[in-house]
Amino acid sequence: MDLDRLVDGVRAGDRRAAARAISMVEDGDAELPELSARVFPLTGGAHTIGLTGPPGVGKSSLVNGLVGALRGRGSTAAVLAIDPTSPLSGGALLGDRVRMQEHATDPGVFIRSMATRGHLGGMALAAPEAIRILDASGKDIVFVETVGVGQAEVEVAAATDTTLVVVAPGWGDAVQAAKAGILEIADVFVVNKADLDGARDAVRDLRQMLGLGEHGAWIPPVVATAAVRSEGIDELWDAIDAHREHAAATGSLEERRRRRTIEEVEAMVAARLGDVAAEMLADDAGRALAADLAARRTDPYRAAELLLKRVGVRADVASEAGP
Repeated sequence: MDLDRLVDGVRAGDRRAAARAISMVEDGDAELPELSARVFPLTGGAHTIGLTGPPGVGKSSLVNGLVGALRGRGSTAAVLAIDPTSPLSGGALLGDRVRMQEHATDPGVFIRSMATRGHLGGMALAAPEAIRILDASGKDIVFVETVGVGQAEVEVAAATDTTLVVVAPGWGDAVQAAKAGILEIADVFVVNKADLDGARDAVRDLRQMLGLGEHGAWIPPVVATAAVRSEGIDELWDAIDAHREHAAATGSLEERRRRRTIEEVEAMVAARLGDVAAEMLADDAGRALAADLAARRTDPYRAAELLLKRVGVRADVASEAGP
């Protein structure tokens, strides 16, 4: 593959080039490290918006409305719909793309569903790389939509500049939502399908929960929308813009981006060490170590320390890292 032509195509905003580059991310292509090295300096211009929430709350309809309003402003957008569990069928994402067909032929909009297959570290590393490709392609806003509220989905949605947590009337037990981790990551709460009964109750419940919690300088607003009717979309954009301006003014945007890049590097190192450890446990010395563990002649901490020494990691660093 001619990486020079591919990167030039991504930089120029060519759809096929961006799609091919994201496919390389999904497949864990051997040339992915070189592609990443060339794309990374081109990034930092797009504002990324993550959307997460239970299935059925209308996230795709909401993205559709947000993209429409954004295009009305003359800005460009990319939508990355992520399903960590459906590498072949795409699951509900195929239906999501159908619902966004009105934007499919718009040259200012790029829509892609994505599932990780071969990427080192899984979705936690594949999604940020795909986001960077869309950023490098010149899109003003990159939307990242997840299909649910599991750990993988929440982590991906939170790896953005602004995170929207979307719920609907009758969204369920607040305690269960808190356990899922979605309440802690929200920069903006959205009560979608606000034309249904119970919408006011959902807004009230969220605001009450926010009143009981601890917050920094930014208190997440709660916005009611009815995306299929295009109601509340402008108000939602106002909330997103307010968060973006606040984050830029306080330096929290820069810090957020710095922190998640560092966490990504840590995850990449951990994934590679995991692969190396698996290989070492399969050789003669590793099988002997496994036998010692099974016979309780050694313990897991000592075994881990021995493996780390084999790859050149200092024992004191290994012990400080902890479990």
